[in-house]
Amino acid sequence: MARLNILEYPHPRLRLKAAPVTQVDERIVQLVDDMFDTMAEAQGIGLAASQVDVQERVIVMDISEQRNEPRVYINPEIEVIEPGTIPYEEGCLSVPGFYEAVDRPAHVMIRALDRDGNAFEEEATGLLAVCIQHEIDHLEGRLFVDYLSPLKRDRIRKKLKKQRA
Repeated sequence: MARLNILEYPHPRLRLKAAPVTQVDERIVQLVDDMFDTMAEAQGIGLAASQVDVQERVIVMDISEQRNEPRVYINPEIEVIEPGTIPYEEGCLSVPGFYEAVDRPAHVMIRALDRDGNAFEEEATGLLAVCIQHEIDHLEGRLFVDYLSPLKRDRIRKKLKKQRA
């Protein structure tokens, strides 16, 4: 398994929109495995392929306490089930060390393909609902900092630049 490089904000490739996966083949399965390794090493709970500079619609996630419930979402789509939002403290492997509250729909339906290319649906609330929306945003070229005020976003960008220097 390979550890992939995670792009960090404000890298311009994080703004690209990911293309749908046309076939779940060995290459995609290897990508999924590498993404899980990368996510685990970075101590994250979710990772979109866009974050590792692969512009395809693939997400891996494990929100369990023991990190033993891996989830794979290929070509994910969501539908909001209940109107209204909840604030949730979000962080991001592409924006390391920063956490901010973001309002997102609390109850969604997820439609995607699994690791074997089988279609499935899953209802999500709480952390799962927030995490899938956060990761789908990555596939659309958005980051959680886009939901923040320009002042907060600029402060985060400057702090990250300073840390890298």
